[in-house]
Amino acid sequence: MATKRDIVKEVAEKSSLTQSEIKGIVQCTFDAILGALVRGEKVELRNFGVFVIKERAERRARNPRTGAEVLVPKKKVVTFKPGRIMDIRIK
Repeated sequence: MATKRDIVKEVAEKSSLTQSEIKGIVQCTFDAILGALVRGEKVELRNFGVFVIKERAERRARNPRTGAEVLVPKKKVVTFKPGRIMDIRIK
């Protein structure tokens, strides 16, 4: 599993910037993506993928312990659809 720290280290090795500078850039990027999603905007990163907020409908489910039926309220979830190049490289 790659972490933010791993990403920062890899980018710093490939650039002339320090890990501290890269960490700030990476965090600002994540903050910008999150901010756009919070505003309800779609985030499209060409050749990488698209982040979209979707709303899941209210539904009935069953508590596995008790077997009792429960109502799961509607909620918003972030979905990601990989871009064409990512799709090709991962397959």
